[in-house]
Parts: sequence; C-alpha cells; structure tokens
Amino acid sequence: MSEIINTAVSAAREAGDFLLENFGKVSNIERKKDRSLATNLDKEAEGIIVKKIKEDFPEHGILAEESGSQGNNKENLWIIDPLDGTHNYIRNMNIFGVSIGLIRNKEFIAGVIYMPVEKEMYCAQKGAGAFKNEKKIKVSDNEDLSRCSISFDSSIAKAADVMTTTLRDVALQAFNIRMYGSSARILSYIAEGCLDASIEFHDLPWDFAGSVCIIEEAGGKITGLKGETLTHSSVGYIASNGKIHDKLKNIVAAHI
Repeated sequence: MSEIINTAVSAAREAGDFLLENFGKVSNIERKKDRSLATNLDKEAEGIIVKKIKEDFPEHGILAEESGSQGNNKENLWIIDPLDGTHNYIRNMNIFGVSIGLIRNKEFIAGVIYMPVEKEMYCAQKGAGAFKNEKKIKVSDNEDLSRCSISFDSSIAKAADVMTTTLRDVALQAFNIRMYGSSARILSYIAEGCLDASIEFHDLPWDFAGSVCIIEEAGGKITGLKGETLTHSSVGYIASNGKIHDKLKNIVAAHI
C-alpha cells in the first residue's frame, strides 16, 4: 500500500476501534442547527484521525465534520467523517463506520472506510483497484431496476414532498428499498456488490468523500444528484454500479 493509504488505514482503524470500545458509553450529545447530532466520542475519534494525518502529512489541508476546515485551498485535502452513523451509534445500533477521503487538485484520489463492528476495511487509490480486507472487490452486474436493491435517504423530513415522490417512483421500479442511516455502510455495500445503488439528497462531503474512489475503482459510479462531478462542497449524491446510474438520475431529475 502507498504511504497515503497506510496513513488513512491506520487512522481509520485506531478511531474505529476506539468507537467500538466505547459503544454504548456516550456521555454527551450535541444537537446541531441542521438537526443532526454529535457526541463527545465523534470529537475524540476525529482528534485521533487529524493527529495522525498532521503527523504524516503536515502540509496537507483537512476538512472534518466536527472541527471544520484547516486549509481548504491546499493541493491535497483530507475529508474526514470520524463517526458516520452517529444517530445509530447513539441508539446503540451497530451500523456505523469511519470515512476518510483524499482530494488532490479537486480529484478524489484515495479513500478508506472502516466498519469496526465487522472489522471490515475498504480502501482504494486511483488506478489501483478497490479492496476489502486486502481482497479485490467489484460492484454488482444488475442492469434491470426490478432486480435491484437500492438504499434511500432517511432524512425525508428535510424535503418531504420531493423525497417521498422520488422514493415512490424508485420503489415502483426497484426490487426493494433499504435505509441504513450510514453512508459508510451503504457505499461500502455498493462497492462490493451487496447493494446496487443509493440516492442521498442531503449528505455532505464528509459523508461520501471516503467512498468516491472506492466506488469508482470497484467499477461503479458516484455523482451529484444531476450527474455532476462531486467536489469538496457538494451536497447529495447518486451512487450505483454504473449500469443503472442514468435510470436513477432520470427519476431524480423529474422531481428536483
């Protein structure tokens, strides 16, 4: 593995194992302006990751969910979600993970997702393939929506009219719909072919940054809701095995 991946894997594993050790021990919950929640453990896990990146790559920028931006304009930008699936974690549901992505000159070039409960480490670097626990992975081959399992955004209250009508049209064509409450879980499942696609309206860069390179190197596709290239300031995404991407994009386009 490259030095970049080694750093991301090491940081994700340390932070994820810390979260697992403290599962069920949340002592403080903060409600943010967007109605999302953060815990004292999110912040401690983020500190572990930021410390490791600064030690190995002091010249790089960092954009982290809890502590914000430290050098957004730098050539290399790490984007960190220390605890993806915070609401699950607070309610003692064990669907949560760590997500770390790296952008170089506005291109996602590396990513790591760690699911500590299952000890699943997903990683990818541009041009080098996608891996789960060092075994190569790829997306599904499903081309027919009627055979596809699709994850959908659970934050329906944020835009109920648009999202419920979109969900209806997707559900009428898909085999079934899933909601996991964790983009790290959803996108890692797409990368290894367990899910076929996901539509998220309100996810922020730290939610998907660790997954972009993994999805693409596994043969899939991930874009903005209108098919645009994702950036460090994008909101929302469509991720898929690539074969059904345009079908989903057209469904979403009819509603947004």
